[in-house]
Order: sequence, then C-alpha cells, then structure tokens
Amino acid sequence: MKEKTEKNSRRDFIKTMGIAGAGFTIVPRHVLGKGFRAPSDTFYLAGIGVGGKGYSDLAECAKSPAVKIVALCDVDDRRAERAVKDWSDANYYKDYREMLEKENNIDGVTISSPDHMHAIQSLAAMERGKHVYVQKPLTHDIAEAREMTEAAHKYKVVTQMGNQGASGDGVRKMQEWYQAGLIGDATEVWCWTDRPVWPQGIQWPAEKKAKVPKELDWDLWLGTAPYKEYVDNLVPFNWRGWWDYGTGALGDMACHIIEPAFKTLKLGYPTGVEASVGSVYVGEFRRGYFPESCPPSSHITLDFPAREDQPELKLHWMDGGIQPPRPEELGANEQMGDGGNGVIIKGTRGTMMCGTYGINPRLIPLELNEAVNVPETIARVPEGHYVQWVNAAMAGYKQKECSSDFDIAGPLTESILMGNLALRSFDIRKKNGNNWEYPGRYIKLLWDGDNMKVTNFDEANQYVRRDYRTGW
Repeated sequence: MKEKTEKNSRRDFIKTMGIAGAGFTIVPRHVLGKGFRAPSDTFYLAGIGVGGKGYSDLAECAKSPAVKIVALCDVDDRRAERAVKDWSDANYYKDYREMLEKENNIDGVTISSPDHMHAIQSLAAMERGKHVYVQKPLTHDIAEAREMTEAAHKYKVVTQMGNQGASGDGVRKMQEWYQAGLIGDATEVWCWTDRPVWPQGIQWPAEKKAKVPKELDWDLWLGTAPYKEYVDNLVPFNWRGWWDYGTGALGDMACHIIEPAFKTLKLGYPTGVEASVGSVYVGEFRRGYFPESCPPSSHITLDFPAREDQPELKLHWMDGGIQPPRPEELGANEQMGDGGNGVIIKGTRGTMMCGTYGINPRLIPLELNEAVNVPETIARVPEGHYVQWVNAAMAGYKQKECSSDFDIAGPLTESILMGNLALRSFDIRKKNGNNWEYPGRYIKLLWDGDNMKVTNFDEANQYVRRDYRTGW
C-alpha cells in the first residue's frame, strides 16, 4: 500500500509541476537574434573527408538552400568518388592544406577525417577565418580540445561538433523535466554502448608489407600519427580501435550518449577517473598485452564535483556490451535505453532514461509518462543540427546559438577523453627484475581540469597531448 501511495504522490507532483510551470518560459538568445538571410546569400562550403559520414555531413548541410559545395578533399579517391560525382562543380583535392590555400572564397568547412586529424585540420581552417563543423569526438587529445575551444574565440568563427542529438528534442525534454524537479537532484548516471563494432584488444598485424592502393595517399592519411607501413583492413573504418588514430568505443559514442546527461546536469570537468578493462588471454593465465589497441570492453567511472545547488555525482560509462544494473522500477520485459545503448539518470526522487542521441526520454517507472505535463520552456531546433550551424555561420560570430559549439563540445570532449587516460594508464608498465609492474592499474586518477593534469600519476600525462609526426 505504501508503494502505491508513493507512486500516486509522484504522479500528482508531475501533473502539478506541469501546471505550475506553464506561466514561465526560458528562451535561448538565438530566438532573439537576427533572422535568416535570404536564400540568395550563398554559403560556400568545403569538406575534408568526404566519404561515408563526411558525405552525409555535406549532404545534410546542403539541405540549406544557401549552401553551395565548392571544394572537396579526401586522401582516398575511392571514398571520394560519390561526392565528386554528386558535386561535380566542386574542386577536388587530396591535401587539405592545398585546398585551404587555394580556396580563398570558402566560408565554412566540414571535417570528417579520422580522430587524429580533427584538431590540426580544424585549426588550419579557423586560422583562415573559416567556420567549422567537426565530427565527434572533437579531438583525439584533451589538450587539442582546449586549444580548439580557445581558437574559436580567437578567430571569431562559428563552430559545431557532429553529435547531432544535441539539437534533438529529447535532450531538451530531459532538461525541462530536470529543471521542473521531476527526479530531484541527480546523484548517479549510467551510460552504455554496444560498441566497439570493429576489432579491439588485438595485436598490430605482423603480416608482410601490404601494397598501398593506388587511390590512397598513405602518408597524408597518417598525417600527425607515427609512421607505419600500410596494413590492410585499417582504412576506412577499423582505425577506430588503434590509439594512434582513434579513441575507441568511448570516443566514438560518448559524445552522443553522455551529452544528454552532461547538458541536463550542467556538468563541468571531472575531478577523478578510474577504469576496469576487459582483457584478451592468449594462453593459460597469459593475458595479452596490446598497448597499441583500445581494449575490447571497459567500465569507466568519472567523479563530478558539486555544482551550485547540485550534489556531487558519479558517471559510469560501459562499453563492449556491458550494461548497468536494471533499475528496480523498470519491468523485467521493459527495455533499458534503446537496447544496445542508453542513459539512466538517477535522482533523489526518481529516475529517467533515454536512448542514443537523447531519443525517447522516459521517466521510470514507465507508467509515470502518462501523467507528464511539463511545458516546453527550451526552444527546439526544427532546422536540425547541420542547418543550425549553417544559419549561425551566415549570421556571424555570436549572433545565433549552436547546440554543440566548442564552448559546449570542448569541455564535453575533455571530460570524455579523461576516460581514455585511465584506459591507457592500464597498459603502462615497468620492469622489476624478471617481472613487469603495472602502476597505472587499479588506481583512481585525480584530475586538475583547469591545468589539464593528472596530479597523482604523472605517467598518465603523456596522453594529455601526443607528439605529432615530424613535419606536421
């Protein structure tokens, strides 16, 4: 009887908050800014990395009638083939530096290259005053994310990271619910993904030297990464599982999955991180040691300090198919998140969850959703994530808001990449006689966010900023 009374009480509260909140509205600044420019005003757009996701990035931007795609760049002619055909009037390049040097008339650039090239290509564009749309994660390294955030202000350009769920209705609904007090104060967050869906936790191929495809400029593809001989099955996708180029499952999906919680709860820099890591055994009691490869699975815990009137909380990240414990209020046959991925936010008076990109937000127990009546207080983005960026860029620096500009995407990326410091520390080893010691395992890394430094395990700081290959 007590349980039923508590559920009814919460349902009544949800209804009451909906009525009480109807009298106020929070309107973002961009609603009050300048209107759209006439379609005759052209936004000249270039793309770096134009196959796969890069192609769809350009296509989504081109849904704005103002966009004209004038330049394309890709190190692999095979990947660029569709874009070159569909935008046949655009000039085509293999080296982004040549494109930026020659295409003086471009207004903006989409950057959809592998993670290790995001920062250097974005900075080259921003230095020339070009607005940039950069795929997630914003950068490969924490220090690069800080530099990119500062550069956006220095060069006064409009920016957006490619976590398109940031412009969706779901995250806004979760913000409204949280501001209305439907779950109380958040104390714990669980985020999970079924990634990686590419090989991880494996040895770098020891096969004989493979032949570089004639369409691929291998040196340009390597870019900032250390030189290695070409191997098959790395390009165009499986690079994600190697630290020299990718950022693993965390880098691939956390900008989509953690973002709803990060924005809803107004999280800043974490103060600590620890990780448990899945292992591959190569024999009896013989754990494989593959420091070049991201692990096959992990559970990362980030500590966030108290903010304003909000308590401190722990954010859990789980990948490789590992999932959090099922909330007691969720039925045995009711799906968590969207199945393979999701977010659960636990508060002092309730719980809510969503799927990837913040889609399908729901209160738990699910029956409560029938009574939700919280008004919309945050403006939606009907034009979508890509055209929002185009419109903001055409309006000019700071004239319109973007859902994931670098002031938002930079700290989010830094916080996410903290997890990779813990994962990489797991493989730091030192020789002690005939044995190896692993001082970075089974500890918590303490983080000074303002100075981007681990304070209790200095060896981890080598991963805050990597060294670029000579010439880059």
